[in-house]
Amino acid sequence: MPILAMDYGEHNKALDKSTSRILQGSTWKKQRIIVILPASDSISTKVALSHWSLMFPPNQPVYRMVALGMEVGDAYSQAIENILSHPELSEWEYILTIEHDNVPPPDGVLNLLKRMDEHPEFACIGGLYWTKGQGGVPQIWGDPKDPVLNFRPQPPVPGELVECCGTGMGFNLWRMSMFKDKKLRRPWFKTIAGKEGIGTQDLYFWGDARAHGYRCAIDCAVTVGHYDSTTGITW
Repeated sequence: MPILAMDYGEHNKALDKSTSRILQGSTWKKQRIIVILPASDSISTKVALSHWSLMFPPNQPVYRMVALGMEVGDAYSQAIENILSHPELSEWEYILTIEHDNVPPPDGVLNLLKRMDEHPEFACIGGLYWTKGQGGVPQIWGDPKDPVLNFRPQPPVPGELVECCGTGMGFNLWRMSMFKDKKLRRPWFKTIAGKEGIGTQDLYFWGDARAHGYRCAIDCAVTVGHYDSTTGITW
């Protein structure tokens, strides 16, 4: 092959296609992400490796927060309070919630970002994972077509985005702007077991967020494992 004095590069040869790819991926926008991980004093090797392998947008800041030794609802609420009180981090675009037993795919963040850019109507989009154990159900909680708010598990649609009334927290991308809404009750996330009823911190939040018009969805193309350290099985 002859050596050319001028070589403008493979991407420049098909500039229209290259430009379309950049616009579709929105890599030219600010996509700064704060990662919140509530954890105890340990995390499995399998899960840690999946977290380390996550790809983030090129030339975009990422800040990682570990909420150590806290109840999960308190961990999320206090972490977000700290973010909003910070002069710089409060101006970032996204929060990624990820948990100590979830195994996301390496390109999971990039795919959730793409979905968020395509669907500004959603304040949160999560990856698809299931509750642990035989007979586990997908964490696609609630059918928004039902006029009565509900959190029945919805079936996944392979490769598609499924709107729901609530999500799990194990691998979610959230718009920072929603947590600045003064109409949402605080603490945002609260595990309840008592006179108020029984509920997990995630659906406690979505019961309020849906009432104020916020919408969420699960991206069934972003499949996330749910690791059980007692059995060594990833569900």
